[in-house]
Amino acid sequence: MDYKALTQQTVQEILGYNQDKSGWKVVKISITVSKKPSKKFQGNLYRVEGIFPESASKLSDFLYKTENRVTWDKSLKAYNMVHKIDSDTFICHTITQSFAMGSISPRDFVDLVSFKHCEGNMDIITSGSVDFPAYPPSSNYIRGYNHACGYVCSPLQENPAHSRLVMFVQTEMRGKLSPSIIEATMPSNLVNFILNAKEGIKTHKAPSGRGCHRNGHSSFLRKK
Repeated sequence: MDYKALTQQTVQEILGYNQDKSGWKVVKISITVSKKPSKKFQGNLYRVEGIFPESASKLSDFLYKTENRVTWDKSLKAYNMVHKIDSDTFICHTITQSFAMGSISPRDFVDLVSFKHCEGNMDIITSGSVDFPAYPPSSNYIRGYNHACGYVCSPLQENPAHSRLVMFVQTEMRGKLSPSIIEATMPSNLVNFILNAKEGIKTHKAPSGRGCHRNGHSSFLRKK
């Protein structure tokens, strides 16, 4: 599989979502969460927006790295890089916590994650599920599937020392879940991710001497 070509395709999809201002229905206001029907599966594409009192480069570096991810991302039980392709691309295996009082059991995901620096000091981290022979589905977890997901980190125009995070999520949980359960829990889970990230980044050291390139990694994805 040409993983690099796949990451370029996913980057273009996330850029398209970021530029698309039509059809979004706001479903959460404290941290803006919007949704629209996904073109990838019978579910929704979610857009989440939050402001961070950190630079865009520090925010993207924080989100891209796997180190200590489970210490701040409360939705995850495990998050591990299982194959490094290059400094900006890797494959990760994620195991989620259960949700909704146990109504949504843990899932696992195998995702291709990439980082790209764009014009205007905008950083994009993309994630999407792939087949990876070393990590086939097991009987321990239902294998979920992340269609093109991503974080877009950009300087806040009115205060470049701060940044805007726009996150896109379209996760196919699979299994025998009622769509109504996913609809009811997803917005709150996404808000919690932003809140957890705001706490976690407080102890994150800003990248030094690396510009906007990372040699860590991160997945855009969470689980619900």
